[in-house]
Amino acid sequence: MSEFDPVRIGVVSISDRASSGVYEDKGLPALQDWLRRALRNPIDWQSRLIPDEQAGISAALCELVDEHHCNLVLTTGGTGPAARDVTPEATLAVAHKLMPGFGEQMRQISLAFVPTAILSRQVAVIRGQALIINLPGQPKSIAETLQGLPQATPAVHGIFAAVPYCIDLIGGPYLETDDSVCKAFRPKSAQRPARAT
Repeated sequence: MSEFDPVRIGVVSISDRASSGVYEDKGLPALQDWLRRALRNPIDWQSRLIPDEQAGISAALCELVDEHHCNLVLTTGGTGPAARDVTPEATLAVAHKLMPGFGEQMRQISLAFVPTAILSRQVAVIRGQALIINLPGQPKSIAETLQGLPQATPAVHGIFAAVPYCIDLIGGPYLETDDSVCKAFRPKSAQRPARAT
């Protein structure tokens, strides 16, 4: 039995072609691989592979939060400017609170690699006691966005460093990270004593 708090995480890959079997989805495996390495908590996964349909995306997010009680939901895909890219609109439609800092930081990280990062429209929101974050569609970009660029000068913080404390503040479980992958930041007053590895 793990001494770490269990966490329920929803992962959603949004792609017309992958969801219809035209090609293999790479978003869900990339999300789960990174989170397994980053978190020490036992994870109960809820995964969805769905097409780029705004109503369907919103419905999946509501189901994951309201019915399955996910503490964290990460989406991948559908955040560009193309007509079929509607993930941000679907996410904003179910939001109780906006968390604009996540989107700002994701674009800042991606700008270190490509000037087209300014075309990305990722958003993050709170619904109930869950944090929902739209991530990029490419596996490499997913990892860079979550983990940041620690070797850069100056270092660029990934967005996941702020996720555990955000989950604390909205009443979720205490997420503990593997510092070699991503060191979570909390104020000293919010930290639990370190556990043995």
